[in-house]
Amino acid sequence: MKIGIAGGGAFGTALGVALALDGNEISLWARNPDAVATMQNDRANPKLPGVTLPKNITFSAELESIFVCDTILLAIPAQTLPAFLNAHVERLKGKYLVACCKGIDLKRMTGPASTIRDLVPDATAAMLTGPSFAADIARGLPTALTLACADDADGGILQTALSTTSLRIYRTTDTIGAELGGALKNVMAIASGVAIGAGLGESARAALITRGFPEMQRLATELGGQAETLSGLSGFGDLVLTCTSEQSRNFRYGLALGRGESFDSETTVEGAATARAVRQLATDLDIDMPICTVVADLTENKTDVMSALNALLSRPLKEE
Repeated sequence: MKIGIAGGGAFGTALGVALALDGNEISLWARNPDAVATMQNDRANPKLPGVTLPKNITFSAELESIFVCDTILLAIPAQTLPAFLNAHVERLKGKYLVACCKGIDLKRMTGPASTIRDLVPDATAAMLTGPSFAADIARGLPTALTLACADDADGGILQTALSTTSLRIYRTTDTIGAELGGALKNVMAIASGVAIGAGLGESARAALITRGFPEMQRLATELGGQAETLSGLSGFGDLVLTCTSEQSRNFRYGLALGRGESFDSETTVEGAATARAVRQLATDLDIDMPICTVVADLTENKTDVMSALNALLSRPLKEE
């Protein structure tokens, strides 16, 4: 099967490696011609050190290389996804479009699968999400993911197409729950990083994960997602992984905030924009989202770490 991938970052490339090693022909598009040349000629991506890129992945800076594919994985940041879709609506019609990013668009206030469905209604919108690091996927380590597609028959087709010997894919029709689980866990990862970076300890991190999970469920169910989806791979599973490993960019960003250090501005941190989107949604829907609100304020320098901590600790006492 020939599969297109938009995005030459670590995650898009890692998915390409896993799918190629299972015998698929992969066409991967990346914006930067120099990066394309490196991957095509050296069979290496600097973002995945030690990984040799299989010969059946073709790299190109020309979008036509992926538009010929019926299934396209969109491994581009959530905040740039709408612009990409709007620019290429005609070429994307009738395709299986699988979002591989996690976040809530600040302008549209929608998750990736919903954004695809809204902007390219003639395509089949889906989302691939769950607890996974690019380095693990690229090394062939066992990884379980969720494939969310509103149409179960189409979801089954994609589940079969994207499953490999190392990628075990479960499917759901709850796209709202899956996309919000993937987005909100990044916010909680920032909060966890802040706690560790500020020296608050493992108990504080455990408390944030524990209280953050029902916060995620509150928003997801209010917007039409299912609580049980958040209890699966795309919610709880991803939450635990991202909040406990420095492989997570969002966790590392939180660490820097907690330590009062600068962070590489070139690194995509989806949780920062998501926190701001959630803060607005919480206000509009009158939902209590204290951790997300504090993280949003931290990312915009509207508060400092100790003030944020005090705001959380001074909340009214209540039953669990």
